[in-house]
Amino acid sequence: STGSFICTWMIILGYVSVACFEACAFPTIITYLWPGFLKGYLYTVAGFDIYASWLIVAIVVAFLIMMINIIGAKTAAILQTVLTCIIGGAGILLIIASVINGTVDNLDGQMFAGSSAGLNVKAIIGVAALSPFYFIGFDVIPQAAEEIQAAEEINVPAKKIGSILILSVVLAVVFYALVIVAVGLVMGPQAIVDSEQATGLVTADAMAAAFNTKIMAKVIIVGGMCGIVTSWNSFLLGGSRAMYSMAESYMIPKFFAKLHPKHKTPINALILIGSLTMLAPFAGRKMLVWISDAGNFGCCVAYCMVALSFIILRKKEPDMPRPYKVPAYKFFGMMAVIMSGFMVAMCCIPGSGGTLIAHEWGIVLAWCALGVVFFVFCKKKYKESFGTLVELISDEDAATLMPEADEVELDKVIDAAIDRVLAKKAS
Repeated sequence: STGSFICTWMIILGYVSVACFEACAFPTIITYLWPGFLKGYLYTVAGFDIYASWLIVAIVVAFLIMMINIIGAKTAAILQTVLTCIIGGAGILLIIASVINGTVDNLDGQMFAGSSAGLNVKAIIGVAALSPFYFIGFDVIPQAAEEIQAAEEINVPAKKIGSILILSVVLAVVFYALVIVAVGLVMGPQAIVDSEQATGLVTADAMAAAFNTKIMAKVIIVGGMCGIVTSWNSFLLGGSRAMYSMAESYMIPKFFAKLHPKHKTPINALILIGSLTMLAPFAGRKMLVWISDAGNFGCCVAYCMVALSFIILRKKEPDMPRPYKVPAYKFFGMMAVIMSGFMVAMCCIPGSGGTLIAHEWGIVLAWCALGVVFFVFCKKKYKESFGTLVELISDEDAATLMPEADEVELDKVIDAAIDRVLAKKAS
């Protein structure tokens, strides 16, 4: 239970950090679409000017996304689907245009950053150490699928969720890689440097160059805004469900297990994370860079612990029911442990390219301190119940036990199993 607490608490740090980052990124993107957007200067934080219009947009959008998630996972899933189609469409336009109007000659000198092998390796390590922050999100799929299935909106067998999860990661890697190559085909090394120093939106400038019109730059920016909202939306969902699960397992106060009376969503957890996303923009962009790096560290720790638990459970519990079973588990498990452990090490080793700075360590330690408070409090209050879960029998398991039973009989079996477990916990 202690390992489970640490792992889940660290992954929540990752979820919350991304949500806070997106709350700042969204109004920043608007400034590129609407140059006169910034109105009402308020104050400056670490060199970043905070404007009233910038804050209002961030807070309003954060509130709306929180409300969408309170209404339910189905509504959030619909929003996610629509925005993902827009992202994909914008990316495909850039890729196609780069193939037609770009040239491979522009790729010369763009393979690695740095003038020596040592600098090249350091740059690669720096990107690798940060990659979990950009790929985190696939782990929200099982949580979202579970809730939507519970609402009887979709019917995806549990064993297919693992395949869907892997497919999502593969598609994300392919999509990112193709967009990066597309930018390289359209813009040479110097053009990329000039873009970074001017607008900072290299992909948007590449889109404008590919179509020879600045209007298309706004199209890719809109796609980027959709990407911000989809990430924001999914991590609000994932973070709130993770907190709900911990509360249900008596690991954090039961306050976070409260469900909305109508929509059956973890309303208190959603309000907490939603409130943090509404407060985050007040700290400016620099603070959110620190939060993002701290969240990336949390993701790496959580992934390493999951990989370790995967190997341990396959060895100690070989007969445990597994809807999705990974082949060659020793190889894949060890590779996952080595790679995630390497990323954790890169966050800790000075000069590695991905090392956390003092401010980021401060955020990590503050989050860990809050976790220790919850751990000690709940251990003392709930005693033996700490870390326990109500294990429910699934429809698939019930069908295996009673293959000839109809749907009504299966429901009775499941209800009886639930009653037995609850009675046992009550005693």
